Amino acid sequence: MPHGATASEAAAAAAPGGEPVGPLERGLAVLRALAAHPGSRMRPGDLVRATGLARSTVDRIVTTLTHLGYLRIEDDRDVLLAPRLMELGNAYLTCCGLPDALEPLAVALADELDESVSLAVPDGAGVRFISQSTRRRTMALAFQIGDLLPAERCAPGALFASDWSPEQQAAWRTRLRDDPRDAGFPAVPPRSAPVAPEEVESVFRQRVADARSAGWAADDQLIEPGLVAVAVPVHAPDGSTMCALSVVSHTSRHSARSLAEHALPRLREYAARMEAALASPAPAAMPPAPGGPDTSRAAKAELGPEFLQSLTRGLAVLTALGSAPGGLTLSGAAEATGLARATARRALLSLQQLGYAAPAGEGRRFTLLPTVLELGYARLSRLTFAEIAQPHLARLVEQVHDSASVAVLADDDIMYVARVHTVRIMSVNITVGTRFPAYATSMGRVLLAGLPEQEAAERLARASVRPLTPFTRVDAADLAEAVAQARRDGHALVDQELEEGLRSIAAPVHDRTGRVVAAVNVSTHASRGTLDDVRQAVLPALTAAAAAIEEDLAVVTERVRLAIP
Repeated sequence: MPHGATASEAAAAAAPGGEPVGPLERGLAVLRALAAHPGSRMRPGDLVRATGLARSTVDRIVTTLTHLGYLRIEDDRDVLLAPRLMELGNAYLTCCGLPDALEPLAVALADELDESVSLAVPDGAGVRFISQSTRRRTMALAFQIGDLLPAERCAPGALFASDWSPEQQAAWRTRLRDDPRDAGFPAVPPRSAPVAPEEVESVFRQRVADARSAGWAADDQLIEPGLVAVAVPVHAPDGSTMCALSVVSHTSRHSARSLAEHALPRLREYAARMEAALASPAPAAMPPAPGGPDTSRAAKAELGPEFLQSLTRGLAVLTALGSAPGGLTLSGAAEATGLARATARRALLSLQQLGYAAPAGEGRRFTLLPTVLELGYARLSRLTFAEIAQPHLARLVEQVHDSASVAVLADDDIMYVARVHTVRIMSVNITVGTRFPAYATSMGRVLLAGLPEQEAAERLARASVRPLTPFTRVDAADLAEAVAQARRDGHALVDQELEEGLRSIAAPVHDRTGRVVAAVNVSTHASRGTLDDVRQAVLPALTAAAAAIEEDLAVVTERVRLAIP
């Protein structure tokens, strides 16, 4: 099934298999409700009203998805999307193969034109972004991977609409009637006033005809005032439109006409290069590694009736389809998940009926559809590094009952980027943005230890080292040994070197390449036990928090560029 098949089309095309698996269908409904809600924070009662499900059902779904790491609970009541949920969208992006094949060319084009460049695919009667290469400017473009735009308000939509089926056209007209202000598209500003569907359809039909004739389409401030774009199609080897390549700018730099004059020749050249890349024989896909035992059984035994095995297994199959470009066969999905073939088949057919998967070509494979990205991907793509770290710091503070922080290197200092205070009569009062000399702090030594040895030595040599307390190490050789010790131990403990009475222990935070990008620490008063007491009481929870931050960071940055201060 091509990109852009609607849920109704998927259901009609599904092989016989009965109704979708109920827990999977209802679990996906909860995820959609959270993704669509402003702030992605809802209470169970809100989810009951948004989904029409019974409260007991919502509670079981939330329990299951929280166990999987896809949701988290705050303040004992609020339900939020968790970064790990992005692994579902990452599965689609790997499965479709387009970002891996085309994104390097899109980045090169953005560098040549010095404008933002995007790749988008059709999703029903809308347009879904799958790649963004943006320019850093004051007037920045805020679209994220996974954002959905109304087809009639963007340049790629005029290209895709030429291939719409009658069902897609009907779905589009229904949406125009039911949502005349585009309130169902969080990524775009709503229309200032409803527009008659007949008027929108007339204008869009002309734009589609013009795009079909010219081979390209423009968006002259249709999304919002000041935004202009030009797009060209990228065709699959069979001639169908696989995706759209767009360049986006602002009217402070270009009009729609001048942007076309500036960018269109290069857009066409790069689209041809992308088509050649798609036509090249793909490397033989490695078979998925055999899955381990079905872990949902152990979770069911642990959590009892509150845990939904069918939901867990369905999401495992969805994720497994993204293990390689082109998807998996039924046998491959069963092998990758450790599920029985009949269980995997039912999950696949359910995902197909719900519009998240489709059979691909004649190879009996199943592939994921861009609708998977509606499950919170764009919203979670907007998380900052501090927002990723914050819930793990809060959990750490609950465990150790002392304040916890995350910091990064800033020249020869550390700079606090996230912090959670403990509630004590006597506590450490530090705020985000505070800077301290790296040589005298546990986080500084961990961060220096993560650098190449020569660079760490150079930073220590140029630092203005001075005794901040009677306990501060100031000897160059002594400091070098402290950094080397932190490198060997995987943590650093500093006792009253920054301030008398203040003791802290820190562990590194690595990115998905293994590079140390931040440090997490716990600060306490020196009167609360010996150094060994601190290690025994704090270090296990501290290293677990660092590992949890790393896991979330790896999922978020698999496809999204994240700036770490």
